[in-house]
Amino acid sequence: MVILVKVKQREEEVLHNLIQFYIYEFTRFNKQIQLEMDGKYKPFNLEKYWSEKEYHAFFVKSGEELAGFALVEEGQGDAPSVIEEFLILRKFHGKGLGKIAAQQLFSMFPGKWEVHQIENNYPAQAFWRKTIKEYTSNTFTERYDEYRRSIQEFDTNA
Repeated sequence: MVILVKVKQREEEVLHNLIQFYIYEFTRFNKQIQLEMDGKYKPFNLEKYWSEKEYHAFFVKSGEELAGFALVEEGQGDAPSVIEEFLILRKFHGKGLGKIAAQQLFSMFPGKWEVHQIENNYPAQAFWRKTIKEYTSNTFTERYDEYRRSIQEFDTNA
């Protein structure tokens, strides 16, 4: 069973701990990321998730166990909702948790969506294409921006 749980500000340290795994995984695709002198990666600034209503942080759980996280910017007006960061821990890969969690997010914030992946993160590109294709019955578009990021766009209301 996949559960999305809104992260409370008092749980920020737990989210920061999970983000360390995310950054570590990301170093495969961005060799410029380096550890800080304390042996950790530079932490994300999560302030907007506690202070601005359109930003949402979720833990992804498999039953009671933490399985990852999702950071979402909810679209306002004509602006689409965006998955800012998304991690499913390796232990849970291939079990469908990521797909279920992503599709729950799409349903939670109906309307226009954009999902971005960096140029050489082919596993993420494949995951998001497959997940979005299934969710939208293949009614999404894909484009590349000036940074060569792959961007899938769709509307859950279409």
